[in-house]
Amino acid sequence: MRLWVLLSLLLLQEALPHVIGQPAKSKRPKEPGENKIKPVNKKVKPKNPKMKERESVDSSLKSQSILTQVMDKGHFQKLAATLSLAAGQSLELRCKGSNVTWSYPSYLDTFKDSRLSIKQLDRYSQLVLANSTAADTGEYSCWLQLCSGNKCRKDETKTGSTYIFFTDKEELFVPTPSYFEIVYLNPDKPAVIPCRVTTPSAKVTLHREFPAEEIETDGTDIIYDAKKGFVFPHPTSDHKGIVYCKAESQGAPQISIKYHLLYVEVPKGPPSTTMAVSSSRASLGDRVRVVCAVLGEPDVEVNFRWQYPGQELVMPTTS
Repeated sequence: MRLWVLLSLLLLQEALPHVIGQPAKSKRPKEPGENKIKPVNKKVKPKNPKMKERESVDSSLKSQSILTQVMDKGHFQKLAATLSLAAGQSLELRCKGSNVTWSYPSYLDTFKDSRLSIKQLDRYSQLVLANSTAADTGEYSCWLQLCSGNKCRKDETKTGSTYIFFTDKEELFVPTPSYFEIVYLNPDKPAVIPCRVTTPSAKVTLHREFPAEEIETDGTDIIYDAKKGFVFPHPTSDHKGIVYCKAESQGAPQISIKYHLLYVEVPKGPPSTTMAVSSSRASLGDRVRVVCAVLGEPDVEVNFRWQYPGQELVMPTTS
C-alpha cells in the first residue's frame, strides 16, 4: 500500500509543471525564427479589382446594344456589327426605350417609301421594312433620347447599330439614282468613291476609263471598305480622272456607274460672296433679278438669308 502511494506521488510531481502553465520540453530542436510572434488582430484589406478588369467591365457596359432583330415565332436575336439578308425578305428591328430615334438609309426618307414603318410603343420602338431590295443596304441604328423640356440629347450609353447587306446576285452594287457622280479630291481630307456592294464577299476592283487600266488598291493610298467604297486617305492630283468599279461574285462581273474625280485646292477660310443684278435702274412694277453667288469648299452646306428695302412690308419675292 505504501509503495502504491509513493508511486502516485511521483507521477503527480511530474505532471505539476504542465498544470501550472510551464512549457513542456520539446521533442525536437526549434528552427531559427520558428517561434516568432505573429500579429493576431491584423486587418486584411479587400483587394480592389485591377484597372484593366474595371475598364473591361465598363467598356462591356457601354457596348451593350439596345437593338435586336425579331426572328420567326417571336424569337429575338442580338445583332452583330454586320448582317446579311437575302433581298426580298422583310426586316423587323426593335430598340429598347420609351423615346427612341432611328437612323437608316436616307433615300427611304427622300422617296417616302411606304415599305418602311416605325412605331413607338411603351417599352420599345419598332422598325419594319417590307419587301427589302438591294438598295436598302446600309447602316441601321437607334438610340435613346434624354429630354429636359424641349431640349433633347442622345444617350451615348444606350445605342444600337448594325450594317445590313441585302444580297442580290443581280445587283452586286447598291443601286444609285444617277448614272454619273462627281467626287471632289481635296488634299486636306479623305475622298470616297461610294461603290458599295450588296454582297460582302464580292471581289471589287477599281478601274480607270482612260487610259484603260486597273488601279491598284494597296491598302494604304487606296483602301476598299465594303460599307463605304474605295477610300483615298490623302488624295493627290494623280488620282483625278473618270473611274468605275467592277465586282465579281460567283457569276459574270458587274460594273458600277462612272465617277468623275476632280482634284480641287480651295484656300482655307470662310466662303466669299458676289452679287449681280439684272438692272441698276427699274421703274415701278418692273421685275428685278438679284443673284448671290458663293465660292468656297465643295460639299459645304450654304444657307441664304436676304435683306432688302421694304422687307418689313412683306413685298412679294421669289428665290
